[in-house]
Amino acid sequence: MSRVAICALASVAVGLASAGCTAGPAGAPSTTSSAPGGAGPTTATSLSPATAPEGGTKKRQRRPHRPLVTVAYVIDGDTIVLTNGEHVRLVQIDAPEVHQSECFASKSTAVLESLIPPGTRVWLETDRALDGIDRYGRLLRYIHRGTTNVNLRLVRRGAASVWFYNGDRGRYAHQLYAAAREARAACRGLWRACPGTPLDPANGVNTGTLHAGHSTGSGAGSGCESGYSPCLPITGDLDCADVRRMGKAPVTVTGSDPYHLDGDHDGIGCE
Repeated sequence: MSRVAICALASVAVGLASAGCTAGPAGAPSTTSSAPGGAGPTTATSLSPATAPEGGTKKRQRRPHRPLVTVAYVIDGDTIVLTNGEHVRLVQIDAPEVHQSECFASKSTAVLESLIPPGTRVWLETDRALDGIDRYGRLLRYIHRGTTNVNLRLVRRGAASVWFYNGDRGRYAHQLYAAAREARAACRGLWRACPGTPLDPANGVNTGTLHAGHSTGSGAGSGCESGYSPCLPITGDLDCADVRRMGKAPVTVTGSDPYHLDGDHDGIGCE
């Protein structure tokens, strides 16, 4: 074969080789069937990251939207008011009543205030198994601060007990009752302060009422706590707010001051 013919054949071979590497439309795979040197399939059978199917990666799940509301103030150990004016009664629990001067009422209120002080952003959870509004027009809800179930936290700390009104049990009933039994066994909160308080899920908590000479509470003892004048009731926990509510402040401390009412040690408590 002449040199001219050999050059012509070489030129045709180069042209065919270059045609196999030509890129097609943007994003289209190459039509070359094998890589140089027989190293296997080329990009003809692969996809770029931009075109990889989404099913090959785990999709990030979105959290459900939970509108936040703001706490205006706490009324007592189981009721709050929101900045929009709505009253919220924490459902499936019950705390001692402040207006009835029940044992541990002021402490229960203080615990709730420590969990959700005014200005706190919380979200409310309804329970389809329960009423949504009570006869007073209050919203019946579980209150959550972030991941904390406030209703459950109150019961665990002994600041409230369980109350399954009309026997209705919501989604957290089992956890709430277990928490109440645990708190009572550990003598936390009202279970220590108000001895004899029954754990009765069918009724509201009854810690007894503080009176001038005694504390009634399903078996609680009667009489005056030694070391004070006028008489203060014998109870597991009493502070100046309780004393003022009973109309006994200030008090003369004549003994060891078991309630720690005389902060400045001048012999007068709750000045």
